[in-house]
Amino acid sequence: QVQLVESGGGLVQAGGSLRLSCAASGRTFSSYSMGWFRQAPGKEREFVAGIDRSGGLTYYAGSVNGRFTISRDNAKNTVFLQMNSLKPEDTAVYYCAADRSGLSRIGDEYDYWGQGTQVTVSS
Repeated sequence: QVQLVESGGGLVQAGGSLRLSCAASGRTFSSYSMGWFRQAPGKEREFVAGIDRSGGLTYYAGSVNGRFTISRDNAKNTVFLQMNSLKPEDTAVYYCAADRSGLSRIGDEYDYWGQGTQVTVSS
């Protein structure tokens, strides 16, 4: 089992940067592909970025491609989301998720979820 805790959210001006962290418990972190999702008020949860078990393969939602970077440090059981050039439309609660089945953009395929961290981008 994996327990996930996100951190690093906060308030930032448009054009600024934040780095989110997701710390995982357990001994099998490297067995999971990881993803970041976000959900704004009144909106459906949407995929943001994913990374495979080794960190060698990543992919992104088109809305964040070129601005966000997902990475992981398996030795520290941590996955990161570096967010640059933030826009007000990036405002959402960001969730870290773990998927033993491999890379996916579909939230239902993920096995474990963190509690979320709020990111607010002001204009």
